Amino acid sequence: MRTRLTLLYSGLFIVSGATLLTITYLLIFHSRRTLVFRNFSGSETGSANGTPPADILDDMTRRATDFARQERAAQLHELLTYSGLALAIVSVLALALGWLMAGRILRPVRTMTTTIQRISAHNVHDRLAATGPRDELRDLSDTVDGLLQRLDTALAAHKRFVANAAHELRTPLTVEHALIEEILTDRTATLPHYRSLFERLLELRKQQAAMLESLLTLAGSERGLDRRDEVALSAITERTVAAYRATARLAGVRLEQRIDAASTTGDPALIERLVANLIDNAVAYNVDDGEVEVHTEVRDGRPVLTVANTGEIIEPEKVDALFEPFQRLDRTTGRAGHHGLGLSIVRAIATAHDATIEASPGPAGGLRIEVRFPAPSPAPSAAATFAGPG
Repeated sequence: MRTRLTLLYSGLFIVSGATLLTITYLLIFHSRRTLVFRNFSGSETGSANGTPPADILDDMTRRATDFARQERAAQLHELLTYSGLALAIVSVLALALGWLMAGRILRPVRTMTTTIQRISAHNVHDRLAATGPRDELRDLSDTVDGLLQRLDTALAAHKRFVANAAHELRTPLTVEHALIEEILTDRTATLPHYRSLFERLLELRKQQAAMLESLLTLAGSERGLDRRDEVALSAITERTVAAYRATARLAGVRLEQRIDAASTTGDPALIERLVANLIDNAVAYNVDDGEVEVHTEVRDGRPVLTVANTGEIIEPEKVDALFEPFQRLDRTTGRAGHHGLGLSIVRAIATAHDATIEASPGPAGGLRIEVRFPAPSPAPSAAATFAGPG
């Protein structure tokens, strides 16, 4: 790039200088000059009345004109020669100055390139931190710093996620190992005892399968949507509430619904998973004789899903942490099979659907979560769909 900039600067200078030289040469070449002959008297001219003979006057005029033409041609030649020589000398200087200026202009780019090449996963917290006037290079540096900040945040979240996932999976594996050792070492175990141990192993396997399925759902939601279909949010919510009534009744929780018509666009399976996770979380993290309210509506043209439940008192500053993977207020709280992934999956699905989430603790305990989906896209009319040329 430095070579290209140097050639560009020098080429523009040479073209401009050659154009100026050409214009100057043409102006002088087409300029008109007047020759004036002075008439001398008496002895100076060789005539009695002071007028030279006609043949002598014509010869003098012809020689003077030829001399003037030769002198003009010589001057034009000298002008062209000296101007070309000066242009060549200045062109060499332009190449040198262009090389220096291009290097000075590209110096911040080289500095940024060196810094970016030095940054890796171990020092992604480093920044370019460019100084100087607010110009295009400063904007580029700030953009790269913003990208590095997002990468740093994503890597930190990834590390936390991996560490939490490893911790969550290590516990059931440890229990499985202990159960298998007990089966192998206990030579007096009876068939019912073996059956009980295998049932516990099967339950642990189910919990691990549920966690892996949740992790896959979370990863798929964070990847984004491949397509968007029209989704009846109210119908999905009503169907999901009906599916959880038996679970809520066994948990001693009243499940109330207020379903108003609401539709959006997105992935029906993911939206159904979002609704199910919210209801499942509200039922599981509740209190005896508690209550869960599920409400769908259209507010300001946007479909809104609200799930509110009673439960333990939650401090407002801890609400945002509940949407992080494997985050629970109390690891001993909640039903079996909950690994702290439910609300993080809800947030990932909402982000993939361009929806916003507002969560706030209830005044007497519990949590109120409101998901605002984007308004459904208007369906194209038949005329617009089938219109063609003519």
